[in-house]
Amino acid sequence: MTLQHFTASDGARIAYRDDGTGRPLLCLAGLTRAGTDFDFVAPHLSDLRLIRMDYRGRGASDWTGAATYTVEREARDALELLDHLGIDRTAILGTSRGGLIGMALAATVKDRLTGLCLNDIGPVIERAGLDKIKDYVGRNPAAKSMDDLVARLPRHLPGFDNIPAERWLAFAERLYREVPDGLENRYDPELRVSFLKAFEGPPADLWPLFDASAGLPLALIRGANSNLLSRETAAEMRRRRPDMIFADVPDRGHVPFLDEPEALTALTAWLETL
Repeated sequence: MTLQHFTASDGARIAYRDDGTGRPLLCLAGLTRAGTDFDFVAPHLSDLRLIRMDYRGRGASDWTGAATYTVEREARDALELLDHLGIDRTAILGTSRGGLIGMALAATVKDRLTGLCLNDIGPVIERAGLDKIKDYVGRNPAAKSMDDLVARLPRHLPGFDNIPAERWLAFAERLYREVPDGLENRYDPELRVSFLKAFEGPPADLWPLFDASAGLPLALIRGANSNLLSRETAAEMRRRRPDMIFADVPDRGHVPFLDEPEALTALTAWLETL
């Protein structure tokens, strides 16, 4: 899993990983996460070409400031990465923020997509989930060590049950790094500014973005205890797209790790439709 970089049209250096051969699958992570977010599912997708981008301001990509941390800019970065790699069309596996980007791309450049899989995200984003993100985005953890954080995570992430300590540690190491006075986020703290700005005012109607996926193989993986994607929204998504492959992953909140049996079954079925 070699880390590489390309230069976006505005001069930012964007990090990515390009592993394997076969059909391309562009993996787009959650808001505060990077390409390593897909490390848990990657071993189960060994027959694909996995392309994992670190959004600007996250992971090993340049920090370019709050004004550039938008779905629109990140979608453009994703397209520019595909162009850099010479990939005309790809399927997208999008976790949370990545799913929003995937829906935006389906609405604007559908001819570049071969399919879309959404991980715990839909056209209606529940306020309770947004408020939870608002609590932590851009703020370093109160825990003073990885061991301390691992002990706290089950309380701080309700809805996640039956998670062994080793998984919590592997998860935490991908999000935070240890520094002399505690733990530090692996992203630009200005991400908080852009997040708060994006959700000022009334919520946008995202159903047209979802409906734009018509004609594309579609899958939805939901954490059964998710506070961001409600059962009602998932049911409406299924009503609008009865062909959509669906999994409700037990013992998971926002978002599933994607290597759960239910998630893997849905992913496999979706990949077979591409």
